[in-house]
Amino acid sequence: MEQRRILVTGGCGFIGSNFIRYMLLKHPRYRIVNLDKLTYAGNLENLSDLETHPNYRFVKGDIADRALVAGLMAEEKFHWVVNFAAESHVDRSIEDPAPFLHTNVLGTQVLLEGARGTGVELFLQVSTDEVYGSLPPPGRFTEESPLRPSSPYAASKAAADLMVAAYWRTYGLPVVITRSSNNYGPYQFPEKLIPLMISNALEDKELPLYGDGLYVRDWIYVEDHCRALDLILHRGKPGETYNIGAENERTNLEVVEIILRLLGKPRSLIRFVQDRPGHDRRYAIDPSKLREELGWHPETDFETGLNRTIKWYVENENWWRRVKSGEYLAYYERMYGDRLRKAEQG
Repeated sequence: MEQRRILVTGGCGFIGSNFIRYMLLKHPRYRIVNLDKLTYAGNLENLSDLETHPNYRFVKGDIADRALVAGLMAEEKFHWVVNFAAESHVDRSIEDPAPFLHTNVLGTQVLLEGARGTGVELFLQVSTDEVYGSLPPPGRFTEESPLRPSSPYAASKAAADLMVAAYWRTYGLPVVITRSSNNYGPYQFPEKLIPLMISNALEDKELPLYGDGLYVRDWIYVEDHCRALDLILHRGKPGETYNIGAENERTNLEVVEIILRLLGKPRSLIRFVQDRPGHDRRYAIDPSKLREELGWHPETDFETGLNRTIKWYVENENWWRRVKSGEYLAYYERMYGDRLRKAEQG
């Protein structure tokens, strides 16, 4: 295929940085412009090895900045837009929903408007299974499942998805929406379950686990997610939604126990703490549409992916120690300080 010019928003975050690295390795002739605001979870260090790559450009900026987005679209004349940019942590959305509305809803609309009329061939909205809400067993989310978001974060992503769909129906802008299950892998900010538990265990600190620990999530290794996005960009049908999942349901407690086993750490590090409000009990993705229509399937089983992830955090201790300093410490105290103290008191 001819060279593609791609705008990737939020490319300094966890999934975005893995996606950029994957795409430039697989398609070295493609040009990628990374627009990122560099909030607390955006880290230039995630892509430091690509700084001199001839087909990579970083632009610092807010996707809700209309003038910046319009200027960038006009200058680069992108073929594709891949929107990862989002405030993405449920606990932070419960603390303050406002930034989630600004970035996830307004920012998405600004990007859509910038893409309209500038020759963009596909706008890919990277969403989440959390827009579907909590799921009782034994069913799984399909692309036809109703949107029933529980948290301000999930509500903001659902609103963005509806805006993307509206631009397809109203203006004919070619769009695709993807909804992935929980990702894990290198470069994930340690407020999320797996990197938080790995890094705390490496420090022999308590592992705070909400409620009874039996909340179920469907896990996918980040590289498998990137492979799916690559395939959808090249072969996905405009106007469609694709669920991306590895059919790998695990309770949070089970995940933490595997991490402790692989690290050779004692189960006594686990601390069950007060639950967060509106906590969805279960997510599970049905990826059969993606498998049957585009031939995608996950390549990394959970224990292999978790071993790779742990190995990365062990070998990149300086990265996560820098990340877990400063603002993160204040956030960790707000989220878990009182909960851990109450757990210790029984």
